Amino acid sequence: MKVNRRGFLKITGLVVAGIAIPPVFKSFARTEASTSLTTQSQSGTNLAMVIRLGICPDGCTDCIDACNKVHNIPDIDNTNHEIKWIWTEHYENVFPEQQSKYIDHSLVELPALVLCNHCDNPPCTQVCPVKATWKREDGIVMMDYHRCIGCRFCMAACPYGSRSFNWGDPRPFVKEPVDPNYPTRTKGVVEKCNFCEERLRDGLIPACVEACSYGALFFGNLEDKDSEVRKLVSTNYTIRRHSNQGTHPKVYYLI
Repeated sequence: MKVNRRGFLKITGLVVAGIAIPPVFKSFARTEASTSLTTQSQSGTNLAMVIRLGICPDGCTDCIDACNKVHNIPDIDNTNHEIKWIWTEHYENVFPEQQSKYIDHSLVELPALVLCNHCDNPPCTQVCPVKATWKREDGIVMMDYHRCIGCRFCMAACPYGSRSFNWGDPRPFVKEPVDPNYPTRTKGVVEKCNFCEERLRDGLIPACVEACSYGALFFGNLEDKDSEVRKLVSTNYTIRRHSNQGTHPKVYYLI
């Protein structure tokens, strides 16, 4: 979701004047993520995802469909209002700094999965005026829908376009049946991938990783030398999106 300069300045003026979009307090339950740090230790954990490019068969959307289902993501046809947690983009759009006329043409034509990068140095958390987005000790960058005031500063700060804004009520666009294990959202809040933190608490892996049957997605703790993601990152050449911006993204791509 893009925010142009005029829109950003207008939002800034509203916040300064004290008349920004009011908090959304009703119609959905607050997630338990904000209290998870007090219920379990996350020290020594640095969660990351590894995506193997060129593995997914053409047209496969299993991981996207799984994410949409468990998180009640609305299916909105209007591309200006669509909500995306994980989706595909052309290689040249995902890695503009990796362009070269010598890159394998077949690789450039393949779609690349993109999602929130759960950065080690997330700029989105630094600009939120109400602390509705924050980084957990295990590295997951969270969103509190209850606290979000819809200022969209986090969207403007994110260099990956990984956040979506609910311009209208998204609930009528959620496909049935609605998953009771994750709250639906309302108009005026920002949302994004959360590395399936609600599933991690139940000892499950992210829905996208579980749904992938082609070996394209891996998830785990980088601090664990025996974890699959640690082995993949340490023994293979990987690239990350906009790695020159100092955000230190935690989604790695194997070529």
